[in-house]
Amino acid sequence: MELPHHHSSTLQLSADDSSKKYSSSALLNPIERISEILFGLIMALTFTCTISVAEADRAEVRTTLIAALGCNIAWGLVDAVMYILAMLAERGRNKIILNYVRGTGNAETARGYIADALPPLIASVTTDETLETMRRSLKEIPEENLKVRLTAKDLKTALGIFILVFISTFPVAIPFMIVKDPQPALRISNLVAIILMFICGWLLARYGGYNKIITSLTLTVIGVALVALTIRLGG
Repeated sequence: MELPHHHSSTLQLSADDSSKKYSSSALLNPIERISEILFGLIMALTFTCTISVAEADRAEVRTTLIAALGCNIAWGLVDAVMYILAMLAERGRNKIILNYVRGTGNAETARGYIADALPPLIASVTTDETLETMRRSLKEIPEENLKVRLTAKDLKTALGIFILVFISTFPVAIPFMIVKDPQPALRISNLVAIILMFICGWLLARYGGYNKIITSLTLTVIGVALVALTIRLGG
């Protein structure tokens, strides 16, 4: 049996429905939800910030908002499809590794792959005896339970990715819908975007255990810089 290239990424394998990217009941973990929202915000801001407040009329604003909405719909779809493709590729690769672990006579190498599948901290305190028990348990899983397939949760996650990118456009666009003068509308829109970036940073800091104020301010500055860079590059 051909030895697959050794790697340190998490080994995610399908036993019934156990091979899912996210082990919790949430479709996306907090980092992924925040990332998708930030992506949508940045995409929307690259459109609204190009509006000339001195010369813009309602028709131009409307056209820009439609373009921003369309762009986020497109990128939401792209992101969702890429998630599904990446999931299938990852599971296919992981099944190759699992088949090697189950079929090889080299128990030491097999235990190495199993250790790589564990979080580093847990792997550092896991004994060879425990890894050997895991290896034997993996060999006992019926072959029919080890299938590379998409689950209903995968499709829901892809839909969730699309929705997050899509709806993140609206907080930035709403001021242009309710304020007739483009200049104050743009200022309100930018303020809303900055507040949302700050909130995303706060949630990210709470999840990761970092300083909330520093992380929120840093993420806001990075977000604004990315918007400026995207506009500068013609995005």
